Amino acid sequence: MPELVPLTIVRNEAEAELLCALLRTEGIDCDHRSTNFGVGSMDGLPGGAREVVVDERSLARAQEIVAASNEPG
Repeated sequence: MPELVPLTIVRNEAEAELLCALLRTEGIDCDHRSTNFGVGSMDGLPGGAREVVVDERSLARAQEIVAASNEPG
């Protein structure tokens, strides 16, 4: 079983799903999970920051994709 490693933290589940969709189109397995980042900021409501994780063998390529997606224009 591949080792999952953190790629980035995003603001919410919708953003995590969008990023994972982008990574999957590039052939990179991706998942996301809750974090305790900003714990209490949502007053107990579901949601909040999500940690996006990828197979450690794909980390470098995933970082390149994230960097390219954040470039303006």
